[in-house]
Amino acid sequence: MNYQFFTASCLTVALAVSGRANASSSDTPPIRSPRTSAKTIVAADLKLPAGFSATIAAEELGSARHLVVSKNGDIYVKLGKLKDGKGIYRLRDTNKDGIIDERVGFGDYPGTGIFLKNGYLYASSNSGVFRYKLNDKDEVIDPDQPEKIVSGLMVHTRDQSKSIAVDNQDNIYVNVASDNDACREAGTGKGIMPCPLLDSAAAIWQFKTNRPNQTYADGVRYTTGLKNVVGLDWNSKSNSLFVTQHGRGQFHDFYPQYYTAKQSAELPAETMYEVHKGDDAGWPYIYYDQVQKKKILAPEYGGDGKKTGGEKTIDPVVAFPAHLGPNSLLFYTGTTFPVKYRNGAFIAFHAQSAELHKGYMVAFVPFKNGKPSGNWEIFADNFAGTDLVKPTGPVQHRPCGLAQGPDGSLYVTDDLNGTLFRIAYKGASAGPKKSASASR
Repeated sequence: MNYQFFTASCLTVALAVSGRANASSSDTPPIRSPRTSAKTIVAADLKLPAGFSATIAAEELGSARHLVVSKNGDIYVKLGKLKDGKGIYRLRDTNKDGIIDERVGFGDYPGTGIFLKNGYLYASSNSGVFRYKLNDKDEVIDPDQPEKIVSGLMVHTRDQSKSIAVDNQDNIYVNVASDNDACREAGTGKGIMPCPLLDSAAAIWQFKTNRPNQTYADGVRYTTGLKNVVGLDWNSKSNSLFVTQHGRGQFHDFYPQYYTAKQSAELPAETMYEVHKGDDAGWPYIYYDQVQKKKILAPEYGGDGKKTGGEKTIDPVVAFPAHLGPNSLLFYTGTTFPVKYRNGAFIAFHAQSAELHKGYMVAFVPFKNGKPSGNWEIFADNFAGTDLVKPTGPVQHRPCGLAQGPDGSLYVTDDLNGTLFRIAYKGASAGPKKSASASR
């Protein structure tokens, strides 16, 4: 598969001096960054399609995970680690110059998930979900008194984040990941049958948005067999939930007779699914091999890298190269971007592929009538800021969250250095272009 993308001649970014985020109650006036004249710098040299440009809207946000943008342009960012004691920041550009100059922190819990729907801001910790009532300007009314709607979700030593999405029927969907790559017995390559983790993890749970203090017993295990779904979004065209799964690894360690080290680095696919109530995506018993284009029985359960399995499990709608780490999924509903992007899916990849020698990028999947309608492609590349084959320095940015602004622009968070990017479209005459390509 070939991908063509273009480089904006110089990524123009507006940089403001960052002010210390407000660490006290929201009743205290927000701290504003000192105003200076906008300084144009070359920052990440993002590679974008012709006509697109990128700016930096904010920096030093901390571990910026998922985000949402309200109808008035306020940006709510969820932090994976507390910053000045706060886990959510409301960012505001008070004079509309493209530079965030007001930051208000609230919420005393870290996490990843955040969603805006029908007058409420929903946000997750690593063990539950809260909601905040909004006023008619989409501003949180009482940031110090959220309503807890879900609690007691499983928290392991890894893959703790609880991503969320809300549908049009007052249901909220919560990812609970597995912390075990293949549900193995400790220190062995033997799988546990049946996998006990499926009772409380490796699934999407459905809860009600308007019922407080729900637990597992109050929810519905909506879709099972999903190792770790960090990206999920509700598709209004198909009226269904789509998710992006982090695939498993470690084939070569216990099964060198079936997998070479190279195969272990390049399998299995990272996958996108359309999921419905009662679906099973097959983890840990099967995985999807993007080379063979088949569901393959996992070696822990009798597979040899060739035996197929999972006849009763759902098929992915899109398969990506291994280990890219899809951390966010967003259906683009704006009209600012060219027609090809409308109602399609953007995916933020948080890691890199040994097969492509690429990563830390935002990809795009075209959709038509609520279904994928073409090959995926790289949309925004080089967040890493270094050659991933022969690095000249450390990775600079890891894309994590995606959100659409009221003007149709695309926001991308970076949870490594806390940078917030804004990608906009102004037409094919936006600047000179330089082409490059990647293939697989």
